[in-house]
This record gives sequence, C-alpha cells and structure tokens, in this order.
Amino acid sequence: MKKKEPKMLTIREAAAQIGAAEISVRIWAKEGRFPGARKESSPIGDYWVIPETDLEGFVNPGRGRPPKAKEEKGKRKG
Repeated sequence: MKKKEPKMLTIREAAAQIGAAEISVRIWAKEGRFPGARKESSPIGDYWVIPETDLEGFVNPGRGRPPKAKEEKGKRKG
C-alpha cells in the first residue's frame, strides 16, 4: 500500500493559507521552519514547494523583531 503524498504548495499558496508575506515564507523555508519544504529546479529558475501538512499548526510569528527581554530589578548588565 502506497503512502499518499501531501499536497505540495508554492510559496504564494502557503503564504495565502497562513496569512503571511511571500518573502517571509521563503525565508522560513530557507531556515528550515517547514521540515518537508524542498527547493525544486526548472528551466526558468529555482522555486520552493512546501507540503500542506507542514502548515498545520504553524503560528505566524508576526511582524518585526521580538521584544527585548526585560532586565530584573537589582541586577546589572555585564
């Protein structure tokens, strides 16, 4: 019995499903946040495909940098 392959999505399709910018999804794919993502080649260039199952439970981290950790009172840096 063959295991059914998950539907593979383009960067654009994945971005639409999780409500993120395409560039963000591309960066996350390069960083390995989508374990099954792979880079494919074609005569016109390379592109990423992401399994639809990798998007289940994915939390969009939102915009910008994360906030800096607050320093505890009475402790000094350094």
